[in-house]
Amino acid sequence: MTYIIMGVCGSGKSTVGEALAKSLGLPFHDADPFHPAANVAKMKAGIPLNDEDRQPWLENLAAHIRQCNTQGGAVLACSALKEKYRDILRSGDGVRFIFVHGPKELLAARLGGRQGHFMNPALLDSQLATLEIPSDALHVDLALSPEQQVQFILKNLAEKN
Repeated sequence: MTYIIMGVCGSGKSTVGEALAKSLGLPFHDADPFHPAANVAKMKAGIPLNDEDRQPWLENLAAHIRQCNTQGGAVLACSALKEKYRDILRSGDGVRFIFVHGPKELLAARLGGRQGHFMNPALLDSQLATLEIPSDALHVDLALSPEQQVQFILKNLAEKN
């Protein structure tokens, strides 16, 4: 099983994903390094990615997920903003989405304090406009601490099994 921690920039996907992976004894992967250089350059410049930009990135991630699932699973931090993106990512069996979300003001404050990331904080509005709220994901409140988020996720995963 691959657990995908999803949400817009600033939602803490990587922080929560790393902690969840450690708790589950699974490897953690971030989707960002799978972006082609052209996508990274656009995001650094504050230019939103379009579906055409995202397609090869999503296909590479889907292949990576299938490989992870043959090796016991993983935790992946990935925005997965649209349902059609999530459809590509779940093209193999064994994918569970975990949606970390919160108010725009909290997301913007977190982005403002982030150092060393290529994502331009100006893209938050674009990501929020693109986001299609998942109906089949576990919803996690961004206002909780990362530790509380992981405990909430673990409790809900245990109840589903």
